[in-house]
Amino acid sequence: MAAAVTPPALCLHWRACRASASRRFRRWRSARETEDQPGSKPDASFSLLPDLIIIDGGKGQLGRAVKVLEEAGLAEKVPVVGLAKQEEEIFFPHRSNSLMLPRHSQGLYLVQRIRDEAHRFGITAHRKKRSKIGLASQLDSIPGIGPIRRKALLKHFGSLDKIKEATVEELADVPGMSEASALSVKGNLE
Repeated sequence: MAAAVTPPALCLHWRACRASASRRFRRWRSARETEDQPGSKPDASFSLLPDLIIIDGGKGQLGRAVKVLEEAGLAEKVPVVGLAKQEEEIFFPHRSNSLMLPRHSQGLYLVQRIRDEAHRFGITAHRKKRSKIGLASQLDSIPGIGPIRRKALLKHFGSLDKIKEATVEELADVPGMSEASALSVKGNLE
């Protein structure tokens, strides 16, 4: 099993990343402790540690990850490295020099693909979350517009901008909408 960790810049706050990593390792410890207890059925996914953690970042990010592992008592059990993008250097904990893999080596390509996949996953999840928040918050805050009418409006018009451009009559023509709810939408979105 492998784990890729995004740098603090991609997280809202480093504390959130640290809390997430700490929570993951607490679950691992809890799963290990309850393994032998009669009647317990621990989640098997938390009983395994990753074979390697690749931190997306240089010495600073690697140092923070090592600190979290040390706090969890796992620094000696889980190998961790940092991958700095600028020169594609691989950093190891407690070592000042880095490893530079040959430019066209398969090892370097593998590490880059792991990092790129972690970026893609993180960015996609972030965009999905942000798009839901943006649409939902404006339409859901309108009195008389619940999830069914919101869905009908978005299906009919396709976007929030087109809903804003629509007339009261066009809004009222959407299945499930009344003239009163159309007036409410128009008044709240202007």
